[in-house]
Amino acid sequence: MTQLQTATLGGGCFWCTEAVFQQIRGVLKVESGYSGGSVPNPTYEQICTGRTGHAEVVRLSFDPTIIGYRELLEIFFTIHDPTTLNRQGNDTGTQYRSVIYFHDEQQKTIAREVIKAMALVWDGPIVTELTQAPIFYIAEDYHQNYFRQHPDQGYCSIVVAPKVAKARKLFAGKLAG
Repeated sequence: MTQLQTATLGGGCFWCTEAVFQQIRGVLKVESGYSGGSVPNPTYEQICTGRTGHAEVVRLSFDPTIIGYRELLEIFFTIHDPTTLNRQGNDTGTQYRSVIYFHDEQQKTIAREVIKAMALVWDGPIVTELTQAPIFYIAEDYHQNYFRQHPDQGYCSIVVAPKVAKARKLFAGKLAG
């Protein structure tokens, strides 16, 4: 039996990131949550103030025999803008920063390699934070599977759906059945 691995990534609103990675073959679990701040057990309301230091992130459990960490990071860098500091589209604040929280030295090395490669793709400098994975706090239940449960909600139809469509087009060969 294959040992699952964990990836923790922040690319703006976790609803967008969660919705994309839920489609990827080999990603067996996606949880929205908060990491990188100073407040224990933060709430969404606290995160939204931008004063807790936490980023909205997703924690992925994935099967490395189906999809590798490098591939996950390549998807990550395609579905958000890693050149905007503390911002994704109209979402602004440190909670929306681009961040990779690595879980071991191998992930750190791979992330550095991918960031270097992505610097050749993007016009501006990559501002993605690369840090040892801190405590992960799972977000409230209503944030889990948000896009699947609310596809017609305004933010979902205007912001999340186009990212999901882009991922489906670009990563068709990596989609789950």
